[in-house]
Amino acid sequence: MKLLSLLPLMLAAGTAAQAAPAMALGDGESLVYHVSWFMVPGAGEIKVSAQSATDISGRRQLRIVSTTSTRGLAHLLLPFQARAESLFEPSTGRLIWLGETSETRSRHAAHTVVFDYSRRVANYNNGLAQTPAVPLAMPPGEPTDLITCLMLARTWNLQPGQKHDALVLFDDEFYQLTIHAVRQEEVETPLGTFNTLVLEPRMEETPPKGMFKRGSTVRVWVSQDGRRLPVRFEVRFKVGAGLATLVRYHAPGP
Repeated sequence: MKLLSLLPLMLAAGTAAQAAPAMALGDGESLVYHVSWFMVPGAGEIKVSAQSATDISGRRQLRIVSTTSTRGLAHLLLPFQARAESLFEPSTGRLIWLGETSETRSRHAAHTVVFDYSRRVANYNNGLAQTPAVPLAMPPGEPTDLITCLMLARTWNLQPGQKHDALVLFDDEFYQLTIHAVRQEEVETPLGTFNTLVLEPRMEETPPKGMFKRGSTVRVWVSQDGRRLPVRFEVRFKVGAGLATLVRYHAPGP
């Protein structure tokens, strides 16, 4: 995930070069969010970071890691921590491997997914069960997880009233989302005041399922300066909402 915008390549020998694939984050970039749940401030923390890597054959990859955990009183009431790690191929922008783990007081979960684009299959492996991998048919599109998808939306340069389709994997199910640019809004954060674009994912191409079927909504506020920072996330349920606000940011390296 490179620096948040499509970077034009230089023209060479009179032939226009193609733009590099858009990536959600750049090498060395990191963001830290504080989460409020219902009326409880400081209920949790989300960290998202990206670092370059190489596979065993020496090919370049970009590793994106996101961690989520409860804090303070919320941790006493509901201890929770989760980690998601994904590997992207910078030359194509494709997600090639995804691993997720989560732990609460009474439940542990872990799985990995390997993406086979030649067969359009995602091989899902439950890390806690001694069972063979389950092949998941991949719908049209380039899959990613929800957090990375909302980060990637920084690169789309949407304007209010426009929309962009996305394919998101939740655990072992694919969701075909449409990301709507809803409006512009000024937002105050610990890092300053930002003019932002509000984005809202919706399920329109297929019948709603999961959290969307239950009437939940997701929103992200993206700053309209050169950095295009996702400065705020919100997940709203029928019984309340969680709000994540950007509190620390480290820019990608050169």
